[in-house]
Amino acid sequence: MRSVLVAALASYTHGRQKSQARRFLSGLSRDELQFIAEYLGASILESTEPAACSRPESAERIAEFQHCHIGGSAGSNPDLDHKTILLIEYLSRSGLRKTSVGIGTTHA
Repeated sequence: MRSVLVAALASYTHGRQKSQARRFLSGLSRDELQFIAEYLGASILESTEPAACSRPESAERIAEFQHCHIGGSAGSNPDLDHKTILLIEYLSRSGLRKTSVGIGTTHA
């Protein structure tokens, strides 16, 4: 399952960044890979445009996605924060997003 997720996520990246993204993805756990895949799937289902978007749009999408993963409960979730950092790094390495996003207060 893990190798299938790595291959699928790497294939979603743009040209030259494919090998860099594959190397990054190879170091992630199955759970972390699933989190990234779920975000991309949600992005595809909710949008008519590709996953690439502006920084504010990315921040909003990630915040909404995080809210769905914590089930509306308040407070910080270190595991979710960690996975979100990995998601942002994947988006940067894959060419799907060109700038970084802060995640400090996305659990509101």
